[in-house]
Amino acid sequence: MARTTQHDRPLTEAQPLYWRIATQLLGELREGTIPPGERLPGERQLAGHFGVSRETVRQALEVLRRSGLVATDRRGSHATLPGLPVEVPASLTFPVGARADSPGAVDRATVTWETPPAEHAEALGLAPHRPTLVHRYESAGADGCGRRTAVTSFSAVALAEVAELARYRDRADGTGSAQLRRAYDWMRKAGLTLHHRDAITRLPGVPSVRVTRRVHDQYARPLEITDLVVDAQQDALVYEFTLPAAG
Repeated sequence: MARTTQHDRPLTEAQPLYWRIATQLLGELREGTIPPGERLPGERQLAGHFGVSRETVRQALEVLRRSGLVATDRRGSHATLPGLPVEVPASLTFPVGARADSPGAVDRATVTWETPPAEHAEALGLAPHRPTLVHRYESAGADGCGRRTAVTSFSAVALAEVAELARYRDRADGTGSAQLRRAYDWMRKAGLTLHHRDAITRLPGVPSVRVTRRVHDQYARPLEITDLVVDAQQDALVYEFTLPAAG
Protein backbone atom coordinates (compact mmCIF):
# COMPACT_ATOMS: atom_id res chain seq x y z
CA MET A 1 0.00 0.00 0.00
CA ALA A 2 1.30 3.46 -0.89
CA ARG A 3 2.49 5.57 1.99
CA THR A 4 0.40 8.69 2.55
CA THR A 5 1.21 11.79 4.56
CA GLN A 6 -0.42 15.03 5.52
CA HIS A 7 1.31 16.59 2.49
CA ASP A 8 -0.88 14.58 0.10
CA ARG A 9 -3.86 16.93 0.37
CA PRO A 10 -4.35 19.39 -2.52
CA LEU A 11 -2.29 22.57 -2.45
CA THR A 12 -4.06 25.84 -1.77
CA GLU A 13 -2.85 29.43 -1.80
CA ALA A 14 -3.87 29.66 1.87
CA GLN A 15 -1.11 27.29 2.87
CA PRO A 16 2.27 28.79 3.83
CA LEU A 17 4.83 28.98 1.03
CA TYR A 18 7.24 26.66 2.84
CA TRP A 19 4.46 24.04 3.10
CA ARG A 20 3.82 24.23 -0.65
CA ILE A 21 7.56 23.88 -1.35
CA ALA A 22 7.70 20.86 0.98
CA THR A 23 4.84 19.27 -0.95
CA GLN A 24 6.48 19.95 -4.33
CA LEU A 25 9.81 18.55 -3.15
CA LEU A 26 8.04 15.47 -1.79
CA GLY A 27 6.49 14.95 -5.23
CA GLU A 28 9.93 15.02 -6.86
CA LEU A 29 11.27 12.54 -4.32
CA ARG A 30 8.39 10.16 -5.05
CA GLU A 31 9.06 10.38 -8.79
CA GLY A 32 12.50 8.95 -8.12
CA THR A 33 14.40 11.99 -9.40
CA ILE A 34 16.41 11.80 -6.18
CA PRO A 35 16.78 8.11 -5.24
CA PRO A 36 16.44 7.03 -1.59
CA GLY A 37 19.60 7.71 0.37
CA GLU A 38 21.05 10.09 -2.20
CA ARG A 39 22.07 13.51 -0.96
CA LEU A 40 19.66 16.31 -1.82
CA PRO A 41 20.93 19.45 -3.56
CA GLY A 42 22.08 22.20 -1.19
CA GLU A 43 19.77 24.90 0.13
CA ARG A 44 21.07 27.42 -2.42
CA GLN A 45 20.36 25.07 -5.34
CA LEU A 46 16.92 24.16 -4.03
CA ALA A 47 16.11 27.84 -3.52
CA GLY A 48 17.03 28.56 -7.13
CA HIS A 49 15.12 25.51 -8.37
CA PHE A 50 11.88 26.54 -6.65
CA GLY A 51 12.39 30.30 -6.93
CA VAL A 52 12.19 30.95 -3.18
CA SER A 53 14.52 32.07 -0.40
CA ARG A 54 16.90 29.75 1.42
CA GLU A 55 14.94 30.34 4.63
CA THR A 56 11.81 29.01 2.91
CA VAL A 57 13.78 25.95 1.79
CA ARG A 58 15.03 25.41 5.36
CA GLN A 59 11.46 25.50 6.67
CA ALA A 60 10.28 23.10 3.96
CA LEU A 61 13.07 20.63 4.76
CA GLU A 62 12.22 20.83 8.44
CA VAL A 63 8.61 19.91 7.65
CA LEU A 64 9.81 16.83 5.76
CA ARG A 65 12.26 15.93 8.53
CA ARG A 66 9.48 15.99 11.13
CA SER A 67 7.48 13.65 8.90
CA GLY A 68 10.42 11.26 8.57
CA LEU A 69 10.68 11.80 4.80
CA VAL A 70 14.09 13.48 4.85
CA ALA A 71 17.02 12.82 7.17
CA THR A 72 20.10 14.94 7.82
CA ASP A 73 23.52 13.69 8.86
CA ARG A 74 27.12 14.67 8.22
CA ARG A 75 26.62 13.97 4.48
CA GLY A 76 23.79 16.51 4.34
CA SER A 77 20.07 15.95 3.78
CA HIS A 78 18.89 12.86 1.93
CA ALA A 79 15.60 11.18 1.01
CA THR A 80 14.31 8.34 3.18
CA LEU A 81 11.36 7.27 1.04
CA PRO A 82 11.36 3.63 -0.09
CA GLY A 83 12.40 3.07 -3.70
CA LEU A 84 9.68 3.10 -6.33
CA PRO A 85 9.19 -0.08 -8.37
CA VAL A 86 9.52 0.11 -12.12
CA GLU A 87 5.98 -0.35 -13.44
CA VAL A 88 6.92 -2.23 -16.63
CA PRO A 89 10.21 -4.15 -16.85
CA ALA A 90 12.35 -2.54 -19.53
CA SER A 91 14.51 -4.57 -21.88
CA LEU A 92 17.56 -2.59 -20.75
CA THR A 93 18.30 -0.40 -17.79
CA PHE A 94 20.19 2.81 -18.34
CA PRO A 95 22.89 3.04 -19.53
CA VAL A 96 24.52 -0.37 -19.76
CA GLY A 97 21.84 -2.99 -20.26
CA ALA A 98 20.25 -5.67 -18.12
CA ARG A 99 22.69 -7.52 -15.92
CA ALA A 100 22.43 -9.13 -12.50
CA ASP A 101 24.58 -7.26 -10.00
CA SER A 102 27.46 -9.45 -8.88
CA PRO A 103 28.33 -9.59 -5.16
CA GLY A 104 30.87 -6.93 -4.29
CA ALA A 105 30.41 -5.04 -7.57
CA VAL A 106 31.52 -1.41 -7.44
CA ASP A 107 29.48 1.12 -9.39
CA ARG A 108 29.95 4.88 -9.71
CA ALA A 109 27.80 7.30 -11.70
CA THR A 110 27.94 11.10 -11.93
CA VAL A 111 26.49 13.86 -14.11
CA THR A 112 27.97 17.14 -15.28
CA TRP A 113 26.69 20.07 -17.33
CA GLU A 114 29.38 20.47 -19.97
CA THR A 115 30.24 20.48 -23.67
CA PRO A 116 29.85 16.87 -24.85
CA PRO A 117 32.39 15.01 -27.02
CA ALA A 118 32.34 16.34 -30.59
CA GLU A 119 30.89 13.13 -32.03
CA HIS A 120 28.11 13.23 -29.43
CA ALA A 121 27.26 16.84 -30.26
CA GLU A 122 27.01 15.99 -33.94
CA ALA A 123 24.80 12.95 -33.33
CA LEU A 124 22.47 14.96 -31.07
CA GLY A 125 22.27 17.97 -33.38
CA LEU A 126 23.84 20.29 -30.82
CA ALA A 127 25.66 23.44 -31.86
CA PRO A 128 29.45 23.36 -31.30
CA HIS A 129 30.44 24.10 -27.69
CA ARG A 130 26.81 23.99 -26.50
CA PRO A 131 26.71 22.30 -23.08
CA THR A 132 24.31 19.54 -22.13
CA LEU A 133 23.82 16.89 -19.47
CA VAL A 134 26.65 14.33 -19.60
CA HIS A 135 26.44 11.12 -17.56
CA ARG A 136 29.48 8.97 -16.70
CA TYR A 137 29.25 5.44 -15.39
CA GLU A 138 31.86 2.94 -14.16
CA SER A 139 31.32 -0.60 -12.93
CA ALA A 140 33.68 -3.41 -11.93
CA GLY A 141 33.45 -6.69 -10.08
CA ALA A 142 35.00 -7.10 -6.66
CA ASP A 143 38.08 -8.62 -8.32
CA GLY A 144 38.38 -5.72 -10.77
CA CYS A 145 37.24 -7.88 -13.69
CA GLY A 146 34.16 -7.33 -15.81
CA ARG A 147 34.91 -3.62 -15.94
CA ARG A 148 32.66 -1.42 -18.04
CA THR A 149 32.59 2.32 -18.53
CA ALA A 150 30.04 4.50 -20.28
CA VAL A 151 29.71 8.16 -21.29
CA THR A 152 26.24 9.40 -22.24
CA SER A 153 25.19 12.78 -23.61
CA PHE A 154 21.53 13.85 -23.66
CA SER A 155 19.91 15.95 -26.37
CA ALA A 156 18.02 19.21 -25.93
CA VAL A 157 14.86 17.26 -26.84
CA ALA A 158 15.37 14.78 -23.99
CA LEU A 159 15.90 17.57 -21.46
CA ALA A 160 12.87 19.49 -22.73
CA GLU A 161 10.54 16.48 -22.79
CA VAL A 162 11.64 14.55 -19.68
CA ALA A 163 11.27 16.58 -16.50
CA GLU A 164 13.17 14.08 -14.34
CA LEU A 165 16.28 14.47 -16.52
CA ALA A 166 16.01 18.25 -16.70
CA ARG A 167 16.03 18.49 -12.91
CA TYR A 168 19.52 17.01 -12.79
CA ARG A 169 20.96 20.15 -14.39
CA ASP A 170 20.77 21.97 -11.04
CA ARG A 171 23.10 19.47 -9.39
CA ALA A 172 25.23 18.36 -12.36
CA ASP A 173 28.57 19.26 -10.80
CA GLY A 174 30.23 15.84 -11.18
CA THR A 175 30.56 15.30 -7.43
CA GLY A 176 27.33 13.68 -6.27
CA SER A 177 25.98 10.27 -7.15
CA ALA A 178 23.57 10.21 -10.08
CA GLN A 179 21.52 7.06 -10.33
CA LEU A 180 19.65 7.41 -13.61
CA ARG A 181 18.76 3.72 -13.92
CA ARG A 182 15.14 4.67 -14.64
CA ALA A 183 16.02 7.14 -17.41
CA TYR A 184 14.44 5.00 -20.13
CA ASP A 185 11.29 4.56 -18.04
CA TRP A 186 11.11 8.34 -17.50
CA MET A 187 11.33 8.83 -21.28
CA ARG A 188 8.54 6.35 -21.88
CA LYS A 189 6.35 7.96 -19.21
CA ALA A 190 6.85 11.27 -21.05
CA GLY A 191 5.15 9.68 -24.09
CA LEU A 192 8.27 8.84 -26.08
CA THR A 193 8.76 5.63 -28.04
CA LEU A 194 12.39 4.57 -27.72
CA HIS A 195 14.28 3.22 -30.73
CA HIS A 196 17.69 1.85 -29.76
CA ARG A 197 20.44 1.19 -32.28
CA ASP A 198 23.74 -0.23 -31.04
CA ALA A 199 26.93 -0.50 -33.10
CA ILE A 200 29.52 -2.92 -31.71
CA THR A 201 33.22 -2.75 -32.57
CA ARG A 202 36.17 -4.69 -31.19
CA LEU A 203 38.97 -2.72 -29.52
CA PRO A 204 42.43 -3.70 -30.78
CA GLY A 205 44.78 -5.43 -28.39
CA VAL A 206 42.32 -5.91 -25.51
CA PRO A 207 39.46 -8.36 -24.80
CA SER A 208 36.89 -5.56 -24.86
CA VAL A 209 34.32 -4.17 -27.25
CA ARG A 210 32.95 -0.68 -27.75
CA VAL A 211 29.20 -0.25 -28.03
CA THR A 212 27.86 3.02 -29.41
CA ARG A 213 24.18 3.29 -28.57
CA ARG A 214 21.91 5.89 -30.17
CA VAL A 215 18.35 6.37 -28.99
CA HIS A 216 15.73 8.38 -30.85
CA ASP A 217 11.98 8.82 -30.45
CA GLN A 218 9.01 8.14 -32.71
CA TYR A 219 9.67 11.42 -34.55
CA ALA A 220 13.30 10.46 -35.28
CA ARG A 221 14.51 13.10 -32.80
CA PRO A 222 17.75 12.08 -31.03
CA LEU A 223 17.41 11.57 -27.28
CA GLU A 224 20.80 10.31 -26.15
CA ILE A 225 24.03 8.73 -27.32
CA THR A 226 26.16 6.42 -25.19
CA ASP A 227 29.70 5.15 -25.72
CA LEU A 228 30.11 1.99 -23.67
CA VAL A 229 33.28 -0.11 -23.28
CA VAL A 230 32.61 -3.65 -22.08
CA ASP A 231 34.84 -6.55 -21.05
CA ALA A 232 33.77 -9.03 -23.74
CA GLN A 233 35.00 -12.00 -21.68
CA GLN A 234 32.49 -11.25 -18.95
CA ASP A 235 29.34 -9.96 -20.68
CA ALA A 236 26.82 -11.16 -23.25
CA LEU A 237 25.35 -8.41 -25.44
CA VAL A 238 21.88 -8.47 -27.04
CA TYR A 239 20.66 -5.50 -29.09
CA GLU A 240 18.30 -3.51 -31.27
CA PHE A 241 14.76 -3.10 -30.06
CA THR A 242 11.95 -0.60 -29.54
CA LEU A 243 10.18 0.34 -26.33
CA PRO A 244 6.73 1.91 -26.89
CA ALA A 245 5.67 4.91 -24.88
CA ALA A 246 3.92 4.13 -21.61
CA GLY A 247 0.20 4.17 -22.30
